[in-house]
Amino acid sequence: MLDADVIIRGERGTFDLSAWMTQHENEGFEVAAITVAELWHGIERASGGHRARRERYIRSILEQLFMIPYTETTALQRARIWALLDKRHFERVEGLKVVELK
Repeated sequence: MLDADVIIRGERGTFDLSAWMTQHENEGFEVAAITVAELWHGIERASGGHRARRERYIRSILEQLFMIPYTETTALQRARIWALLDKRHFERVEGLKVVELK
């Protein structure tokens, strides 16, 4: 599952997300619906040409990803993970594989 930060780094040009996804195409990347909401929030806050570029980029990435719907079960799972985390220390979530992008 891709985090908004990774997608935003791709949009800002600090990480070649499209190339990375192509190199790891067998990973089966997904994005959570709540992450999509965060990305749209960024689009809505942008203005002018920057907004149009950002929207094109986000749409192009989202076309490649399966979106995990935000259901009550998802909300409960998110709440449980959120409660376990302090300052986004994902390594503490049992069974979660974290990939750090350098």
